[in-house]
Amino acid sequence: MVEDKSLSRKSVDSNDDDNYGLHPSKDIKCTLGNELFGKRVVICVTASVACYKTIDLIRLMMRHGAEVFVVISKAVEKFMNREYFLWASGNSVISELSGKLEHVRIANFKTSDLIVVYPCTANTIGKFANGIDDTSVTSVLSIALGARIPIIIAPAMHDAMYQNIIIKQNIQYLEKIGIVFVNPILEEDKAKVATVESVYLQSVDLVRNQISNIAKNNVIPDDHLDWFFCKYSIKNSIPLGKEQMRSFMKNKKILISTGSTVEHIDPIRVISNTSSGKMGYFLLKEAIDLGLDVTLVKGLTMIDLEYSKLKDQFDFKIIDVRTSQQMLDSVMGELASKPYDITILAAAVSDFKPEFSSSSKIATDCDSLVLKLVPTSKIVNQVKYVQSKTFLVGFKAEYHVSDRILLERSYRKLLDSDADMVVANDVGTEGAFIGSDSNKIVIVDKYKNYYDFPIQNKESVAENILKLIYVNLSKQRNDDS
Repeated sequence: MVEDKSLSRKSVDSNDDDNYGLHPSKDIKCTLGNELFGKRVVICVTASVACYKTIDLIRLMMRHGAEVFVVISKAVEKFMNREYFLWASGNSVISELSGKLEHVRIANFKTSDLIVVYPCTANTIGKFANGIDDTSVTSVLSIALGARIPIIIAPAMHDAMYQNIIIKQNIQYLEKIGIVFVNPILEEDKAKVATVESVYLQSVDLVRNQISNIAKNNVIPDDHLDWFFCKYSIKNSIPLGKEQMRSFMKNKKILISTGSTVEHIDPIRVISNTSSGKMGYFLLKEAIDLGLDVTLVKGLTMIDLEYSKLKDQFDFKIIDVRTSQQMLDSVMGELASKPYDITILAAAVSDFKPEFSSSSKIATDCDSLVLKLVPTSKIVNQVKYVQSKTFLVGFKAEYHVSDRILLERSYRKLLDSDADMVVANDVGTEGAFIGSDSNKIVIVDKYKNYYDFPIQNKESVAENILKLIYVNLSKQRNDDS
C-alpha cells in the first residue's frame, strides 16, 4: 500500500489525531480515484447561501484522494453549523484566528497544495483584491498568495452584482496575478456557484500543472518570475561550514545514480548519449566526505578508473548497470530493500529505446533501416511511490533554451515527479557541454526557491548541491518538530 504523504506533514490541529484513530469520514478516500492522492487541499467557505454545496465538494475531493481542511468565515455559521464541515472532512474546522496562527499553519510555504474558495462572495473577492485581511478566509488567502500556493475561486452572487464593473475589475485583477476563477452558472438572474465537478476538474489540472495556469501558452511571463519564485543569485558558493554539515549528514543513507545507459538495436549496435559520469563522480566524493552511507548505481562512464580508485579507498556499495531497464530495476530494488534519506538521480538515462531489438546482427547490405523508438520508464517519477520520505533530487538537461524556459521545465519536472529538488542545466551553454569539466546549473526546490549559479567546476557544483540538500533537510526537520 502506498503511504498517504498528506498525513506525514504536520497536522494543522492536534485535535485531528485523537485516541480513536482516523476519522471514519476519511474511509471514502481514493474510492473514485487517486488524482489528488497525497495533496492537501484547503477549502474556504464564505457566507453565501450556496455554502451547503461545499459538503459535496469536500467529499468529491476526498474520494479522489485529497486530504481536505476547511476554513469558514464567521458569517457562514448563520447558514450552516460548523459540525457539518467537520463531519465531511474529518478534520477540525477553522473559523476564527488565534495565537495558534491557524492561517499561517495552514497556508504557509509548502503546508498545502491548493486553496479553493467555494462559494466566494463579492465581499470576499473585493477584500482579497485590495489586501484586506479581516476574516479567517481572507487571511488564509493573503498568506497563500505570498506563499505562492495555487488558488481557485468559485464566485456566487446575484447576476446584477456579478456584472458590477467594480467586481469585474477585482476579478480581472486577481486573474492577472494568477488566481484561477471557475465561472458561475448564469441563470434565473443569479450567478450560481459552479458545479463541484467543474471545480474538481480545475483543481486536478492546477495541482498537476501549476505553472501553466499562471502563465499563458505554458510559458512564465517575465513579470511573473519573481512573483512565482524566490530567486537567489549565487556568486560562488553557498556559505556553509563543512563540520556543521558533517554532523547532520553523517551516516545518513544516500542513493546516487550516475553515468549513461545504452539501448540495443542489435547485439552490437546501441543508442546512447555522451554523458561522462563526472557529475556523479563528484557527488559521490562529496557524499563520502560528509560521512554519508553511499550506494552508487553506475551506468557507463568515461572515468571508470577514477571510480575504481575511490572504491579502493572508501567503503561504499556500487551496482553496475548498462540499460535503462537495469538502471530502473537497480534503483527501485535498492529503494524497496531499505530506507534512504536522500536519492540523487544524476544518471543520464536514455529517454527512448528501440521498440524491438534484434537478437542477431542486422545485415549491412540492406538499402535502409527504419528504427521505431518508444519511451523508457521515467525512474524519477516512480521513486516516491516506493519511498515517500526520501529526499528526491532529479536532474533536467535542456539544449539552447532561455533561462525562463529552463526554470519552467525544471519546476514542471519537480511537480510531475514529486521531487524535493531539481538540478537543471543547459548543455548548449559554453563551458557546460556534456562531458565537460564545468557546469552551469539552476536548482529549484519545493519551496519555490530557485538558485542561479555561475559556471563552476563540477566539484564545486556537487558541493553546492549537497549544501542545498542539507538546507532543505534541516528546514524539514524544523517544520516537523
